[in-house]
Amino acid sequence: MKELKELRFNETDIHLQDNLVRGSILPEKTVELNRNIIFKGNNIVEGPVYANRMEVRQGDLEIQGAVFVQQELYVSADAKGTVSFKKCVGSANSVVSRAAACNINFHSDINAKSVTLNNAFVAGSIYADEITLENCVVIGGVFATQEIEMANTIVGTFNTPTIRVSGIIQILLPSAFSIEKMAAAAGARMYNLSLADLGALYKGLPESENSGRIEMDMDADEVKSRLADEDVQKTLRSYTVIGKVLAADLLDTDKFQNHFLLTAASLGSQLLKTYDMGVDKNGNIQPLTVENIRNFFFGILSGKTPVKDMDGKFDITRITGQGRQ
Repeated sequence: MKELKELRFNETDIHLQDNLVRGSILPEKTVELNRNIIFKGNNIVEGPVYANRMEVRQGDLEIQGAVFVQQELYVSADAKGTVSFKKCVGSANSVVSRAAACNINFHSDINAKSVTLNNAFVAGSIYADEITLENCVVIGGVFATQEIEMANTIVGTFNTPTIRVSGIIQILLPSAFSIEKMAAAAGARMYNLSLADLGALYKGLPESENSGRIEMDMDADEVKSRLADEDVQKTLRSYTVIGKVLAADLLDTDKFQNHFLLTAASLGSQLLKTYDMGVDKNGNIQPLTVENIRNFFFGILSGKTPVKDMDGKFDITRITGQGRQ
């Protein structure tokens, strides 16, 4: 890998392949604001990057600083390898990756007008007007001002005027929100993982007795609220299992370690040390790295790591301990 310490580019496009950039790629003159950057494979950039348009034709790529693109950040559909953005990514227009064979990781938030991702892991949240996700994991929230379309995806939560879902959708927090009624394709199913024993699953241990995923009925589990002031009246729909979560709060849910796992994922790029979940079934330490967390959640997404269903039955006397008296 060729090391580049001082960058001097006069071309309209910057082509990088097998390069280690010891610094940032930022414009120094007005004419450089329209400069495009093309990554052709095996690149590391240690600082922030600004481009009019950024194209990733091939992995591996690691950008350790923040990224802002004026037009489009595009990952080629036939790209392979690993692409990692260590800090936040922003675009005045779009962020697009349809590369099913490329492991693309966003260690922080994405903010753009339009976001389309396939096979992507986002440790933070996504903010955009329009968002399309297929076979993705988003630890934070998915927040759209216009619409969201999701297929076979795990998200922390979502909030949008319009949402369309297909395949299996799994939610990490107790509630998600939309204004219009959710449009679900035939065969679509939604599960809530807020009471799943993610800590045990991460370590390969048996799940707690009173844990499990909750299958949501997109009609029965919808709660409609009307919000109004003097000028505006809105209807907000929430898809929630909060009633089951409140009942389960009588249990010791802290032992699930869910919040610790999700926080470690979302703050991974900001933590000064790497934490772990303790020992797994083989007695080995399980560090909480973004790579390990990505593999864990994609295991759940693919079904390789099954999550048991919660039966939803609560014996209050047994849970409070009164039944043992």
